[in-house]
Amino acid sequence: MIKLKGWFGPYLAMAIRLGLMLLLYTFLRLGFYGFNASQFPQVAVGELLFMLAGGVKFDIVALLYINILYILLESIPVPFKYSPKYSHVKKWVFVITNSIGVALNLVDFAYYPFTLKRTTGTVFSQFSNEENMLKLFLDFGLEYWYLILLFGVIVWGIIKLYDLISVERPVVINWKFYSVHLGLLLLVAFLFVGGVRGGWAHSTRPITLSNAGDYVKSPEEMNIVLNTPFSILKTLKAVTLKEQHFYSEEELNKIYPVIHQPKDSSAFKKLNVVVLILESFGKEHIGFFNKELDNGSYKGYTPFLDSLIQQSYTFTRSYANGRKSIDALPSVITGVPSIGEPFVLSIYSGNKTTSLPKLLADEGYETSFFHGAPNGSMGFSAYMQLAGIQNYYGKNEYNNDSDFDGMWGIWDEPFMQYMAKEIDQMKEPFFSSFFSLSSHHPFKVPEQFAGKFPKGTLPLHEPLGYADYALKRFFETASKSPWYQNTLFVICADHASMSHFKEYNTMPNSFAIPIVFYYPGGELKGVSDKLVQQIDIMPTVLNYLHYDKPYFSFGFDAFSPDRNNFVVSNIGNIYNFFKGDYFMTYGNQEITSLYNLKEDKFLNNDLKGKSPLVQDSLLKDLEAFMQQYNNRMIHNKLVAD
Repeated sequence: MIKLKGWFGPYLAMAIRLGLMLLLYTFLRLGFYGFNASQFPQVAVGELLFMLAGGVKFDIVALLYINILYILLESIPVPFKYSPKYSHVKKWVFVITNSIGVALNLVDFAYYPFTLKRTTGTVFSQFSNEENMLKLFLDFGLEYWYLILLFGVIVWGIIKLYDLISVERPVVINWKFYSVHLGLLLLVAFLFVGGVRGGWAHSTRPITLSNAGDYVKSPEEMNIVLNTPFSILKTLKAVTLKEQHFYSEEELNKIYPVIHQPKDSSAFKKLNVVVLILESFGKEHIGFFNKELDNGSYKGYTPFLDSLIQQSYTFTRSYANGRKSIDALPSVITGVPSIGEPFVLSIYSGNKTTSLPKLLADEGYETSFFHGAPNGSMGFSAYMQLAGIQNYYGKNEYNNDSDFDGMWGIWDEPFMQYMAKEIDQMKEPFFSSFFSLSSHHPFKVPEQFAGKFPKGTLPLHEPLGYADYALKRFFETASKSPWYQNTLFVICADHASMSHFKEYNTMPNSFAIPIVFYYPGGELKGVSDKLVQQIDIMPTVLNYLHYDKPYFSFGFDAFSPDRNNFVVSNIGNIYNFFKGDYFMTYGNQEITSLYNLKEDKFLNNDLKGKSPLVQDSLLKDLEAFMQQYNNRMIHNKLVAD
């Protein structure tokens, strides 16, 4: 038996016990893999070891949540925590809560082949209406009796290991004891917060299911990295989609087909593709689109982008599919909008998806992604791994903190120069994407650029001017490279942002962003009033390149002369739906408003109930979208068959 003495004894005992549980979770992960190895035939030994190492981060989160009561009982600065009765309570809190965590992991040893994913918080609603729960548990126990036996052995081991460590009461308990233990309690709280978040950095989002993508090559392998308690805890409040059956499959595929077929027999045109996603570049701030504002005197804050748009093909009615940066990448790169909650945070984030870089990589493209934040920020690196990106470039790769903005990452201008130089080393054809960060709160510009850009009417305007300058410098550098003329550039915002003009203080225009296609080596120029959204970028690029294979996409080809398309976005349980000249909102299974945007841009005249033919037409398309989206998400059918 290990006897720990002194004031630090309880904390050492807690650290040892949690460390042993962490080791146990690694063995449980190995057991999960061994039990389901046939489901992961492509996993090599080296890759498995990498997944085991990556899984530690998720195990820490799960164990901290599971042991939150035990940690509190062990950490409170009171002398009676050394008493036999209190110690007995601590022991059984530890044993019972950790036994539950072990049981949940063991269940997925057997359950995984049926669901092909770790059990999530939806399991409670899934079985809530079952009347034969007892029989189900008995049948499971009889069929997998060896897992129950293994569970008993592990619980016995947890008890024995707990009893191996004892803590002796300090001889002296005085004001120093309370001071030290209070300080240790604060330290434990600090470590706990960082542990459950996955880090302490300002740019680090709380760790979630999609972060497992950092350690795998394909979405299904995320289940090796994850553990079941983590998956359940992170999805207890998750949005669960419900199957919809408005139309037969034949009717559905006529109304809203999502498997795109090659449109002509032209040879696949292997242009390079560079997608530039600009933080907070809402349409309001770009002069090209707003020549009528301020009585025709409005210039906007993006003079370079204005000049580039004049040499490009763009749209007067283009929209984001979400309101947050975390919504943008799946929409732009994968063509998957976020419904209810961000796709990368949802229980469906592990679905196998079609993506622009993945399809192009299959055609011999080298693929890369650039984002100047610390690697892991916003979960971008994990998502890019799942989207088929081969090379990720972040703050870590840039490796020069003298250009750090002190908050989010590397300033846009030097980072975009770095990107241009890295692209120069890539073999053509290539796909590359960039996500800017300088036009973000707290709305600063580098000291050497103070006073160079207009302050404008919003705090955002000055850093927008700087980000536009960074874009200009990138194109100046890129235009000198041999790959430039053979490259299709796509420029869009991640989402709209704060507004000054009343014209943009409406629900439709709170999603209004630029979407621009620029091909310096071709004649791709013009302005269209066709409705376009972020999820249209992937099919538009693929069709422009004459991609010659069927593929899955929720979006439409923006260059197609067909105007029977629509735009969709979602906030909570409310859908925003655009088609033709109309904008409709829908929630709680009914149309909540309808407006003609061409005649009523300030939404003063609600047409709900006044235009039944229009309502029925829009509702038909929205129901088709909901059926395709929900059913394919639920059944993991986001690729072409």
